[in-house]
Amino acid sequence: MEEEHIIRINKILTFIDENLDSDLSLAIISNIAFYSSFHFHRIFKAITNETLSSYVTRKRIERTAMMLIHHKELSIAEISVKYGFKNDSTFSRTFKKIYGQSPTDFRRANLGNYSKISKVNSNNGKFNYVTEEYLCNIDNLKDWLKVNAKIKITEMPKMNLAYVTQLGVKGIGETFQQIVKWAIPRELLTKSDTNICRVFHDSFKLTDAEKVRMSVGILTPHEIKVDRWLGLTTMEKGKNIVGHFVIEPKEFEKSWSSLFIWMSENGYKKADRHPYEIYHNDFNEHPEKKCIVDLHIPIE
Repeated sequence: MEEEHIIRINKILTFIDENLDSDLSLAIISNIAFYSSFHFHRIFKAITNETLSSYVTRKRIERTAMMLIHHKELSIAEISVKYGFKNDSTFSRTFKKIYGQSPTDFRRANLGNYSKISKVNSNNGKFNYVTEEYLCNIDNLKDWLKVNAKIKITEMPKMNLAYVTQLGVKGIGETFQQIVKWAIPRELLTKSDTNICRVFHDSFKLTDAEKVRMSVGILTPHEIKVDRWLGLTTMEKGKNIVGHFVIEPKEFEKSWSSLFIWMSENGYKKADRHPYEIYHNDFNEHPEKKCIVDLHIPIE
């Protein structure tokens, strides 16, 4: 029965992400999930550690933050209304509670900086964006990218993803092991065009690490059958910036940061699709314990 709950909540998490500009009340969502409102409330909080209301509000604020960074052509009022905040003061107050600054100050500090270096305030756990530190590190990141990455623009085909939902970084190693254990006897990883993949539905720059939602799974252009405990979705075709890296696990953040800087400085704009990683080896089997990985940024 617990497996059934997880399957249904996974579908709801995807539905929420795709409909943040719609009515996401408890009555509507619980009906979609085929639960009573009372029962759904308890199960959702048990799995996500958040109430539906707080989860939806957080996701909407995080989406507005992303819009403030990436869509300078839209006004703050247009963005807030699009995601259900009809009162400017309510939007500003809720935004400041999460990010520690007003939407106006946030946009001013982050506009054009697609990979802001951030620090967490130890007093409130929120992100403080430090422009000076960003400017000091940007040249180092660009130099590091030149040495450590091969970058190309690729038109990716439509792909199928069999996945497990991962909330936060705790226990992510076990999630990867779970996927590998499922894929090996089915000989999925023997195909050259099929790989282990991690999709990021949230940004670590905008979402607390313990709340970031990821899909860890098998990415393939072939049809794939899954067990009930796995989700199955498609990754739509589109143009991607692909950075090929051979890096230590601790260098993933630096790799993503430098690749987003490259995107910005080369005039590309992130598409409304999720970034992801494709892995080409088991880093434990590498002589230097390095990951051979492609980082994908979907672009318009």
